[in-house]
Amino acid sequence: MADSPLRTIRLHHLRHSVASLLKKAGVAPRDAMEILGHSRIAVTMEICTHSDEATQREGLGRLGGTLFGTPEK
Repeated sequence: MADSPLRTIRLHHLRHSVASLLKKAGVAPRDAMEILGHSRIAVTMEICTHSDEATQREGLGRLGGTLFGTPEK
């Protein structure tokens, strides 16, 4: 497989991707914890789930709407 153009990834990296996709899909953290098989929610939230710019912007848009009565974008 040395000639394969695909990058080798570990199964563990896929779990991080799944955790982030579940977060982006709006799955409750407790449910994501169960899906991923973690024993503690802290593992799911602090180690496996990664933030992204789109989610941060959405959160700031919601905050702006709450504070200033502006519609979300």
